Amino acid sequence: MGQLIKLQDYVSRYEQDIFVYPSRFVRLKKQQWDMWHKVWDSNETFSFEPESPLANNGGDWPEEEKEPLMDKLKGLLKRGKNEAEEVYSPQELLKEEKKAEDPFDFEASFTVRPETVDNLKHQFLDQLYRFQMKWATSTLTEKSFPDKRYYYEENLKYFLQRFPDTYLVMYNPIFLLKQAPVETESILISPTEVWCISFLEAEDLAVFSGSKDRFWIKKGSGEEKKILNPLPALNRTEKIVRKIFELHDLELPIQKAVISRNGYIDYPTAPFGVQLIQKRNYEQWFQTMRNQRSPLKHIQLKAAQALLQYCQTTSIRRLEWEHPDEQ
Repeated sequence: MGQLIKLQDYVSRYEQDIFVYPSRFVRLKKQQWDMWHKVWDSNETFSFEPESPLANNGGDWPEEEKEPLMDKLKGLLKRGKNEAEEVYSPQELLKEEKKAEDPFDFEASFTVRPETVDNLKHQFLDQLYRFQMKWATSTLTEKSFPDKRYYYEENLKYFLQRFPDTYLVMYNPIFLLKQAPVETESILISPTEVWCISFLEAEDLAVFSGSKDRFWIKKGSGEEKKILNPLPALNRTEKIVRKIFELHDLELPIQKAVISRNGYIDYPTAPFGVQLIQKRNYEQWFQTMRNQRSPLKHIQLKAAQALLQYCQTTSIRRLEWEHPDEQ
């Protein structure tokens, strides 16, 4: 399951420490899956509850955990102000949070026993998807308000539920360059390379005729239709990634792809350096990506960290952190 490290301009846990959360996510996922698969496989009785503590608070702190943890961290802030006239750094707060039971730990919960292991897997991945949305839109002290459509976005689910855990996903991130926000195409950071990806899909077996013009032509059921040429946005995304890598002396191959999983792309003179992944060669490309067995790599995490540094973030402080002494 790919890891969502940045969603548009929402605050992300991965921005706090990209070297901690990817491996932590893999561990949480494995622990929960092993436990639930073992229970299901042995036909043990499931202990169902109407809602898990995670669901009661929308993925935030269970009520019995919230106050002790918040009091502890607020106490650290207050002590830092009174005794040393300084506020604890985000790194110090992160260390204190790790000492306590993590309020963002994932815990799967099912209301009915899945009939097959495939059903179990699908329900598990759906719950894990919602958990990932929490990590990608909130931190200990801040939260963003994601568009509800992202909870059902098929292309986002495709990245998160079909790719290995070692793939880091930036879904339509917004970069802040020279004080100007720039929305880009999705970026997939694998252990060995970076993919800038644009989707080009309509009804089954649609044919997209490519050109250098501003618009391409879609031919399918009904009348021909003009669609925006996806290459300028894809080229802009690749240029931004490459420039950031150059500034940080990072050497990681950058690939560009236009993907049409259920249709065809007719562009014999396509520019060099862009891959047209369509129905006839999609399965081969996809299996190659899924069969990537490399673990998370340091260069991969450094690349993700560099990109996250230039992303715009829009968020507010959590109400739990509003304190009259903070003024």
